[in-house]
Amino acid sequence: MNEKLWLGVILFVYLVVGGLYASRVPAWQSPDEPAHYNYVRQLANGRFPIMEATDYDEAYRREVVSSKFAPQYDVSIITYEDWQPPLYYLILSPVFSLTNGSLLALRLASLFIGAGVIILAYAIAIQLYPEQSWIGLTTAVFVAFLPQHLSILASVNNDSLTELLIAGVLLIMLQWLGSSPADWRLFNERKYMLAIGFLIGLGLVTKLSAYLLVPLAGMVLLGRYWGRWDDLFPASVLLLAPAFLLGAVWWVRNLIVYEGIDPVATKAHDAAVIGQVRTAEWITQFGLTGTIQRFLQTTFNSFWGQFGWMSVPMQPWIYRPLLLFTAVVLLGLLVKSLFRLPANDDEDAEPNSPLRPFILVLMLFLTMGMHIYYNITFVQHQGRYLFPALVPIGVGVAIGLGSWLLVLKRLLRGKIAPELAYAIPFTLGVLLAWLDLFALYNFILPNLA
Repeated sequence: MNEKLWLGVILFVYLVVGGLYASRVPAWQSPDEPAHYNYVRQLANGRFPIMEATDYDEAYRREVVSSKFAPQYDVSIITYEDWQPPLYYLILSPVFSLTNGSLLALRLASLFIGAGVIILAYAIAIQLYPEQSWIGLTTAVFVAFLPQHLSILASVNNDSLTELLIAGVLLIMLQWLGSSPADWRLFNERKYMLAIGFLIGLGLVTKLSAYLLVPLAGMVLLGRYWGRWDDLFPASVLLLAPAFLLGAVWWVRNLIVYEGIDPVATKAHDAAVIGQVRTAEWITQFGLTGTIQRFLQTTFNSFWGQFGWMSVPMQPWIYRPLLLFTAVVLLGLLVKSLFRLPANDDEDAEPNSPLRPFILVLMLFLTMGMHIYYNITFVQHQGRYLFPALVPIGVGVAIGLGSWLLVLKRLLRGKIAPELAYAIPFTLGVLLAWLDLFALYNFILPNLA
């Protein structure tokens, strides 16, 4: 089977369906889109944004959103993303200038960045399972057509570039850890460390969620050089120096601009977002158990699809089979773990280093931890905050589904045609692409137009 051809088909369908989202979803009807757009606008007009107390007006924001962005409201004053690192917006500012500020053009630019995430998702899965390309295709399909993810990638939002850089770091880490023992010398490994450090540095000037790559890199260094302590320090310098040099440009700027010690502008942000609902208020209103239940349910629903500014969920009859699907995947992963099932009948198909899949698992847990930590203070039960770990989740989905195929093989005591495994990405792709279109025309447009 020509896997590259099928990856091309996935990308083509992604661009078509994503193009429909970019062109049909009404202006500003994606979380924080006006604020991201206005950041680009300020850069294109020659002004570097600074987070100020007047940038966030909760009452005005709610009024504008509830009006479905009626024309009498001025969206140019919605600028509460001015605290964000600048790289994504700097990349989009020429697009803004060339298209006279076209929202559609900026959305399409983000969509094309998202295509890179899909390609890297496939490459990451293939790094782990080079003989099982259906795992790579399944991962790519899940990342491409998860409805909420597609909706975000087809909007003006710095998540797309953040995910691209995270995926790039994960891929190079897997390549590094998969290199032959003959290359396990500091000089030979330098190219990997410098590349990882450079991409992490770009992440540090893109979005705060990319900072998760720093502890991830620390764990990889520790695992790689365990027992080779003389090499650990110079290796750490090689990897982290380019990252911190790039990040320092932004940190020093913030130390100059903002009062006090605020290198990533979070204090300026938290001081401005007065009126945003706090978790303590919800605990008082709903109790701890009720707040946790709402956190879990809303996170799950909005991971799959809860559109607009979280105001347009899908119908319950859609979430129920998605919950069943999630259970099937998790149970498949449990079965694989308990019975030590390989990815296929060939034991050699498994990753050659336990540290390699551990990287993806660690990225998932770091992302989950960040999501929980943020919700300790603010009510932000948005499943999209798990998207920095979407590629690891996609690999897990592929393996969890594939485990059931192996169980079937063993129950039948015979081999099933290897081509049957490709039914997994094909079926998943068809169902998710259908759900994308169904959600667009039955939930998003009727409720937001």
